[in-house]
Amino acid sequence: ETLTMTTKKPQSLLREASHQIIAGGSAGLVEICLMHPLDVVKTRFQIQRGNSDPNSYKNLTDCFRTIFRNEGISGFYKGILPPIVAETPKRAVKFFTFEQYKKALSLTPLSAGASVAGLGAGLTEAVVVNPFEVVKVSLQANRDAFKEQPSSFAQARRIINADGFGLRGLNKGLTSTLGRHGVFNMIYFGFYFNVKDAIPTSPDPTLEFMRKFAIGLVSGTISSCVNIPFDVAKSRIQGPQPVPGEIKYRTCFQTMALVYREEGYLALYKGLVPKIMRLGPGGAVMLLVYEYVSGWLQNNW
Repeated sequence: ETLTMTTKKPQSLLREASHQIIAGGSAGLVEICLMHPLDVVKTRFQIQRGNSDPNSYKNLTDCFRTIFRNEGISGFYKGILPPIVAETPKRAVKFFTFEQYKKALSLTPLSAGASVAGLGAGLTEAVVVNPFEVVKVSLQANRDAFKEQPSSFAQARRIINADGFGLRGLNKGLTSTLGRHGVFNMIYFGFYFNVKDAIPTSPDPTLEFMRKFAIGLVSGTISSCVNIPFDVAKSRIQGPQPVPGEIKYRTCFQTMALVYREEGYLALYKGLVPKIMRLGPGGAVMLLVYEYVSGWLQNNW
C-alpha cells in the first residue's frame, strides 16, 4: 500500500505540471497570434526619438497607415516568428513557475503571495525570453518591405556574429526585460487573483466568462501602464542606435534618465496606447485560455 502511494504521488505531480505547461503554452500562442500587429506598432513608437526623427509617426492612425502603405499587411507581422517560437516555452514557464512560487508561498496572505509569485514568475520568464526579444525588436524596427528583410534566423545569426551571446549581443537589454516582466507579472497576477476572489462567481457561464475577462482586462491594462518605462528602455537598447557604431542606450536606468532628459517625461510612455490595446484584452485572453485549457485537461487527462 505504501509503495502504491509513493508511486502515485510523482505521477500526479508530473500530470499537474504537464497541465500547467500545456495550458500556459496554449495561452501564449493564442495571445501572440491575435495581438502581434499592435506589438509592432508599439515598438515603432518606442524607438522613434522625438519629433526631430524623420521617421516619426504623427499618431496611431498614421502609424498603421504608413506601415500598411510602405510594408503591406505582412509588415504588421514582422518579428512574429521569435515570439511564436518562444511563446509556448515562455508562457509555459510563466504560468508553471507562478504556480510553483504560489505553492512555496502558501503560508503568505493571498494579496502578497500572488504578487510575489507573479514577480518571481516574471523574472524567470524574462531570462528565457530576452534573446527572442532582441531578435524580434531588431526585425520590427526594420522598415524595409517584409520580403526584403532578413529572416529571424538570419537576424539572430547576424547579431551573434557581430556581438556574441552576451549583454551586448543576443542578451542585451536583459535588465530592462527583467524590470518589464517582473513589474508586469507582479501586478498582473496579484490584481487578477485577489479581485477575482473578491467578486462573487456567477452560475451563468456567459456572465462568469465576462466577469473573468473584465478582471483580466483591467489587470493587463494597469500592469501595462506601470511597466512601460522599462519597455521603452528595452526597445531603445535592443533597437537601432541613433548613430551607427555608437552605443547611446546602454543600461536600463541610464536609458530611462537619457530619454527623460532629452525628450521629457511623456517619452517614457511612448507606445502606451497600442500596448494597452494589446495587453489589456491580450492579458484577459491569456488568463482565460490558461484557466479553461487547464480545467479541460484536469477533467479529460
